[in-house]
Order: sequence, then structure tokens, then C-alpha cells
Amino acid sequence: MSAPVSGPAAAAPGARRRPSRRTVRTVTVVTSCLAVLAAAFVVGVRTLGQEPTVTLLANWTGKDARYFREAVIDPFERKYHIHVDYQGSSAESQVLSADVEAGTPPDVVVLTGPGELAAYAGQKQLEPLEKLIPRGDFSESWAMPLKGHVYWFPLKADLKSIVWYPARTHPGQLQEVAKRPDQWCLGMGSGATSGWPGTDWIEDILLQQNGPRTYERWARGSLPWQSKEVKRAWTTWGDLVGAGGSRDLVLRALRTEYQKVSELVTTNPPQCTLEHQASFIRNLDPWQEARGRYAPSARLIPGATERNSWEVSGDLVALLHDTPQAQELISHLASAGAQRAWSAKESGFSVHAGAQPAADSAAGWHRTLADTLLSPEAVHCFDASDAMPPPVRDAFAQATIDFLADPSDKHLDGRLTYLDTLRSDEHLTWLPSVCDQGS
Repeated sequence: MSAPVSGPAAAAPGARRRPSRRTVRTVTVVTSCLAVLAAAFVVGVRTLGQEPTVTLLANWTGKDARYFREAVIDPFERKYHIHVDYQGSSAESQVLSADVEAGTPPDVVVLTGPGELAAYAGQKQLEPLEKLIPRGDFSESWAMPLKGHVYWFPLKADLKSIVWYPARTHPGQLQEVAKRPDQWCLGMGSGATSGWPGTDWIEDILLQQNGPRTYERWARGSLPWQSKEVKRAWTTWGDLVGAGGSRDLVLRALRTEYQKVSELVTTNPPQCTLEHQASFIRNLDPWQEARGRYAPSARLIPGATERNSWEVSGDLVALLHDTPQAQELISHLASAGAQRAWSAKESGFSVHAGAQPAADSAAGWHRTLADTLLSPEAVHCFDASDAMPPPVRDAFAQATIDFLADPSDKHLDGRLTYLDTLRSDEHLTWLPSVCDQGS
């Protein structure tokens, strides 16, 4: 999924400046004076250096945060005797921006947006990683060199360009079902990052209709938003999901959180059938209950010409403080063992060369997704909005929300013109590449 809406340049409105990350976590959790004092003592001990600590910010909260601790953090702490002060936030971009501005950033961060990380690298907030990551563990398309240095690597990857459907739906029915806007399960809500499911749609349509070269030009800021290719992707999406049509359908999309819309597949009767979403969605209870299957989105997108081009995304690790304990954590997160453990816990995917599970250790749907994600014959293009500079990414997400309510040419042209104005800002940092070449 896409990165949160706040970029590196400005702190979130009303963000508090914190004397320490551990203090904040203590205050928010503890409800008694005794517990506060006990926690303050722990902070003091760590501050004095009696227990090495590394701070880590990521977007996993609740159950996912618990799984991450069990699979990845706890083994690290036991092995290295270094405490990991973990903060999980669904608004991590705002948290990171505020912390950087206050001078108290975490040591290590996990973000979904290479565009956001590139902006931080341009501000000299990130430390190079090439000496900490063995050459060959990750391809350059995942650990991308930027001005001679590698500043991030993937902890987890997901395949996009797929459409999920329940086992009760025959594959031969999919094209007919796809022509009905009410059968698309679309939830645009995601708190501070609302709108990203719409950006995923438009990115994928552009890729499938025009191919990787056009997609890359656009994602790198070279192809105008007002071009016929980009505008066609918007209107194709609008036709598929009924933008500006049924009021009830539009409101359903705008008011429903992306992680809740899958529930509509299992209602009686079902309220929708198809969901254009990344591979991680298969782990949600409704799709497991529906025994979810997937089809390449190219089969259902009108005007698609591609057959082996895929949009991908990843959770990317970066280093902000080059301390010995932070280096140990980076090495751990980049290791085949940690990557394999996290992928197994989340039923996710690693693109680490040495972290692949045995062929018979995963369900069929999982194995075929992994094969596509790792195939050297396929072309993989990173999520374009995640790769864009934060101001462009954020405006793109908001524009998809506005477009659902009013897809008229006049309003669409105005949005695309505004995005082109943002694109032309010479101070923005664009990635040198977002697609690998395949073979």
C-alpha cells in the first residue's frame, strides 16, 4: 500500500515534540503513578548505556505489531542483547516528519515509499547501507542505488496487478462481472493515507494499457499527467468502478476503509465480488473465508495490451542513525533468516535471494504469487505513487477521491493540470528507475 500523506518537508499539524521515544510510549500506555516511575527508571538505565537500545519506527500496529515482534524483534534481542524500542503507527510518515524536524528521529525506519526515502536521502538524513548488505542478496530494482549509494532494502514485498474473487465465482464469469461497477469492492479509506487504493488502480491501468516504458516515464516525472495515456487510465478506472454514478455506490467507496471492504464479499447476499488489491489482502479473514483466488488484472482491464508486467510494492528499511546497535539491526533485518521468518508469519513474500521457502511449504496461491514476484521473465514496476516525491504522491491520492465524486472532463483536466504543476517543481527528487527489465 502507499505511504502516508505527510512528506519530509513539514511536520503534521499539532504534532508533539518528544524528549524521547520511550517516554512517549510509557506515557501512552501506563495509567498509574507506580508504573510511570518504573518505566522512568528503565529509561534512565538505558540512557546511562547499561542496556544498548535501538529505536525502530514502522507502520505495523495491533496484531501485526505483535507478529513482527515475535518473528523478528524477539529473536534479535535474544541474540544480540540489544533492546528494540519499537513504535508502530498507521501515520508513520507524519510521525517521522515531526521527529526529524524536532531532531529526534528513530535509528531505523520501515516505509513503503522509495520516493519519500529519496527525499530524506537528498536532505542527508539517511545513512548508506551498501557496506551492511551483502552484494547479490537483493537486486538493484529493490535496493536501488541513488547517487552512488544504497539507502534502503525491502523487508517484505507484495505483488499488485491482481484481482481477487471468491471461489464460488467461476473464472469464466470474471469478464462479465467486471463490467458491473457495483461488483467491484472498492474502499478508499485509510486514515491519513486515504485514496491510495485509487492510485493503485490508475497506476495498474496505465501499466497494462501502455507498458513499462510509458509507466516509467510517468513515475519518474517525465510524462505529463495531461497526456492522453494518463488521462485514458483515469477515465478507464472511472468507467469500471462507476465514478460519478450511483450515489450509494460512490458513497460506499468513499466511506469504506480499504481493510473493511473485503467483508462485503461474505455478506448474505454478497454486495460485491471483485477486489483489485495487492497480495497481502488474501490474509484478511473475509478472503480466507471466501477461499479467495486471483486473476491477473490485465485480463479484466479494458484496452490492456500487457501480459507479463506487474506492479509491486515493498516495506523498505532505511537507517537514520549509524550506531553499532542500529547496524546490527539493519544486518538482522536484511538477513535471510529474518526475512524468511517475517514472510512466514505474514504469509508474505521476501525478494531476498536466499530467503525463498521450499516449493512444497506454501499453499498453491501463495507459491504462484511468489513465482510471479520473483520471475526473471516478468517485468516488475514499483508502485508509482510510492515512488513519486511526497507532494505529488499526496495530491495524486486526493485527486482520486475527488474524481470518484466528480469525473467530468472539466474537473479531471483541472486536477491533472495541478499535478503537472507540482511535477515541474525543480526541487523535487525523482527516482532514476522504477521498473526492472525482465529477460
